[in-house]
Amino acid sequence: MSTEEKSLNFIEQIIEEDLKNGLSKDKLRFRFPPEPNGYLHVGHASAICLNFGLGNDYNAPVNLRFDDTNPSKEEQEFVDAIKRDVEWLGFKWDKECYASDYFQQLYDWAVELIKKDKAYVDSISAEEMATLKGTPTQKGTDSPYRNRSIEENLDLFERMKNGEFEKGAHVLRAKISMGATNMLMRDPIIYRIMHAHHHRTGNDWCIYPMYDWAHGESDYLEQVSHSFCTLEFLPHRELYDWFLNQIYDESKVRPKQREFARRNLSHTVVSKRKLAQLVEEKHVTGWDDPRMSTISGMRRRGITAAAIRKFADTIGIAKRDNLIDVSLLDFCIREDLNKVAPRVMAVLNPVKLIITNYPEGQEEWLEAENNPEDEVMTYRQLPFSRELYIEREDFQEEAHKKFFRLTLGTEVRLKNAYFIKGESVVKDADGNITEIHCTYDVDTKSGSGTEASQRKVKGTIHWVSVKHAVEAEVRVYDRLFTNEYPDGNKEVDFKEFINPNSLEVIIGYVEPSLQSAKELDHFQFQRLGYYCVDRDSSAQKLVFNKTVGLRDTWAKISVK
Repeated sequence: MSTEEKSLNFIEQIIEEDLKNGLSKDKLRFRFPPEPNGYLHVGHASAICLNFGLGNDYNAPVNLRFDDTNPSKEEQEFVDAIKRDVEWLGFKWDKECYASDYFQQLYDWAVELIKKDKAYVDSISAEEMATLKGTPTQKGTDSPYRNRSIEENLDLFERMKNGEFEKGAHVLRAKISMGATNMLMRDPIIYRIMHAHHHRTGNDWCIYPMYDWAHGESDYLEQVSHSFCTLEFLPHRELYDWFLNQIYDESKVRPKQREFARRNLSHTVVSKRKLAQLVEEKHVTGWDDPRMSTISGMRRRGITAAAIRKFADTIGIAKRDNLIDVSLLDFCIREDLNKVAPRVMAVLNPVKLIITNYPEGQEEWLEAENNPEDEVMTYRQLPFSRELYIEREDFQEEAHKKFFRLTLGTEVRLKNAYFIKGESVVKDADGNITEIHCTYDVDTKSGSGTEASQRKVKGTIHWVSVKHAVEAEVRVYDRLFTNEYPDGNKEVDFKEFINPNSLEVIIGYVEPSLQSAKELDHFQFQRLGYYCVDRDSSAQKLVFNKTVGLRDTWAKISVK
């Protein structure tokens, strides 16, 4: 990487320094190590973009390694979802690896630790172990089993592996120091007994390695040069290095763990445990509910991979945790969709408009541009007729001076069509407007170039021909949480902040060209926002998800 191309973040500075100090560039290797116990979320997206982005910048391989050391929570479904998300974000991994690939080697190394008197089998209860561990200001106390003989430890550990003991009967601990300042160094657990079916190894193992033991050793086995973790793993670095010291061969690359800050997103939660709660308690429809902060949920909502990559690049890498306003993500989404989403007509709160001087039974097809941002402009044909749907909000009988849409006695432009003037209304018994009657000026056809069509009017509104309109279900999503930091207060359950109005389902009408739209196709509903086709959509029933509005209205609501 050339340092002249851009200013380097602190992660890149670490790599550059290592290269200057003799690390060969062809020895660079990175990894993304998710645990397959849930779907990836927006925080993981930043980590994916960091690791795979470094791989791209340095032309170095990146492994996708699943930390599958806890079979009680892991499923193949999650493995498949993670792979799908990484690929969708636009990245390719060099090797697909699993911590379970190394179970035998990790076990063999643990046996070597026992033989060197650096590990022992402990048989006290979890509660007693916690008591003996001490506090940050008080040293821990040795377990009564800490000085078991090497022979006894080897025998017990093998029998643990063979499934002779119940869960919790024994654990294998590293013999480091119960007086260490860093409490993670106070004889940490390396293995625990778990009689659980593993999604890859089946019932081959009755003991499973702890994350700290599997993490660094897996990095070493894969010859990962730089292992980047979030800040909560900073205290783990000392243990990471201690474990590596026990097996490191100087002829190989020694992995280096370094930490970066989490980028928390406002009005969301990014704890997999809490996301799982939302799913299990049916506050949402699943891991890919469009209100979820999961990558799958964001994809289904219509957020593009390019927008997420842009967001990750914009927030960058930092050394301190902070809260990123979700409006920044919305900005990145709008910026991308504005370039790629075709403009179409949709009416979501319809009221009928009748053009009284337009010939009954007549229809015509008008030309409409697909996206003014395209380098080469393309067009489609839009049907027009005597009866139209317009948005109810686009008409007022008696309007104030700053209302620039349709009123009685004033003119507006129908997008891609004609000028119309409001003449009268029809109301039901309750006084609700059921029809708006207007007249049109035949000489004002959009694009005709006539003098009349050049006349200045203050408003332009969108519409859909009643005769040609296609009914559609539209799911309008809002923030899932009303509080910007829903899990920031440990005294309050984060679910207290769930927004009861996070989903509104409405029936609207869209132009007929959308009948052929496919899942995840993106559109700008003119003057309304960006929408995409949901997976529930079919030829018989179109379903759209609102991705984001045309402008940030949430900020104004929050201020109020």
